[in-house]
Amino acid sequence: MASVGRMKLGSQGLEVSAQGLGCMGMSAFYGSPKPEEDMIALIHHAINSGITFLDTSDVYGPHTNEILLGKALKGKREEVELATKFGNIISEGKWEIRGDPAYVRAACEDSLKRLQVDCIDLYYQHRVDIRVPIEVTIGEMKKLVEEGKIKYIGLSEASASTIRRAHAVHPITAVQLEWSLWSRDAEEDIIPTCRELGIGIVAYSPLGRGFLSSRLKLIESLPTNDSRKNHPRFQPENVEHNKRIFEQVNEIATRKGCTPGQLALAWVHHQGSDVCPIPGTTKIENLNQNIGALSVKLTHEEMAELESLALGVKGERYPSTVNTWKNLDTPHPSTWIAQ
Repeated sequence: MASVGRMKLGSQGLEVSAQGLGCMGMSAFYGSPKPEEDMIALIHHAINSGITFLDTSDVYGPHTNEILLGKALKGKREEVELATKFGNIISEGKWEIRGDPAYVRAACEDSLKRLQVDCIDLYYQHRVDIRVPIEVTIGEMKKLVEEGKIKYIGLSEASASTIRRAHAVHPITAVQLEWSLWSRDAEEDIIPTCRELGIGIVAYSPLGRGFLSSRLKLIESLPTNDSRKNHPRFQPENVEHNKRIFEQVNEIATRKGCTPGQLALAWVHHQGSDVCPIPGTTKIENLNQNIGALSVKLTHEEMAELESLALGVKGERYPSTVNTWKNLDTPHPSTWIAQ
């Protein structure tokens, strides 16, 4: 198996494995929760294989994914870099986003308990609350750093202007964003902003939510309670078109002697030494395949060929009701009245 290796994430001192593990699908959104025993075994296998950067959130479950990681990390806390997030709340089937100081603090305390740890290595605001100036949210997160409850601060799905404003309050270590062969909208503004400020880039869904590693079986096999069924790119009017892109990726992968998923993941790894993809999986076999992507070397010509295919993807990243960096700027701090 390929060596995973280590990388510096951002410029504040955090070091992580060069590939991480997204844990969401073990507990939420992609069908029913998977057996706890199997998922703990998977997490242990990842750690033993050198994948030590583990990504979760309080909304996965909600809460059950953090509880799972808490159990899996007993006796192994010092071996991993643990990232979790706050800000998304599901209540009675409705989503709410909160970034007010009282909630930031309460969410952190609750995550620490569920994870059974004294400190979170990387704490992200999962989505930006457009009612609260980002300076106010980050100000409270800065206090959590000073108190030793978290080590580093991150943002997820934040706009370039939000990232700049946040970074002025306290250095941002990482921005988590969707980046893959079929999700490249962050390249225009957000990724250059992160690089200018020395902020690490954590790429979630680097396999196109499984589409780029599915061998075309994914669409037919999605369970009824899988959130991807609502995603535009998985709708019938877009699927046939997007399948053709997969087939072309598959052809290049066959030429290279790797799987299409490994090829897609290798493309993300080739974006730079400041990028850490966090593919999720619930199977040890797939985890091993993902690690194998680190051994796939791509030429400039192969990168260009892959990128030309990706330009043809049909459908938006998310349903129109989901908040992303495109619609999540916050008010000016002068408008904030402390609650």
